[in-house]
Amino acid sequence: REHLKRYLLQCALAGLVVFILLLVLDAVTQTVLIAALGASSFIAFAVPLSLHSSPRHMIGGYIVGMLAGCLMAYLNSALHIESAAIASATLIIFGALAMSTAMFVMVVTRTEHPPASALALGLVLNEWSLLTLAVVLAGIIGLSLFKRMVLPILMDLL
Repeated sequence: REHLKRYLLQCALAGLVVFILLLVLDAVTQTVLIAALGASSFIAFAVPLSLHSSPRHMIGGYIVGMLAGCLMAYLNSALHIESAAIASATLIIFGALAMSTAMFVMVVTRTEHPPASALALGLVLNEWSLLTLAVVLAGIIGLSLFKRMVLPILMDLL
């Protein structure tokens, strides 16, 4: 109760950032990829003092997630499978590989950011373009910059 105003402020700021991201990004066709930014917004504004909401983890994690997702999506598409059942199975396999590869590389490079693993998975399961990657990267950079600007008035809510 004593921090109710702070809770409302930080949740409103997170909502504002997501609102702006949805206006700027193509949220209709890339919903799975945009959803990762929503999860990152929660981390950035619910636990702004956490190591995992730092730019290194948020931006670095997204870069790792993008690389792992793009690599596994490319490997999956290089198989050129005609059978729908087999193509569905390989999509599942490469999706799981993308997520686990992203997780491994994030842990090794100390850039852990859970929504970035979801991004890696989303890049395998959904169609995307280089523009999609640029927009998502711009979104996480914008989120990180905005959080950094308002950090002096934020506190950990959890």
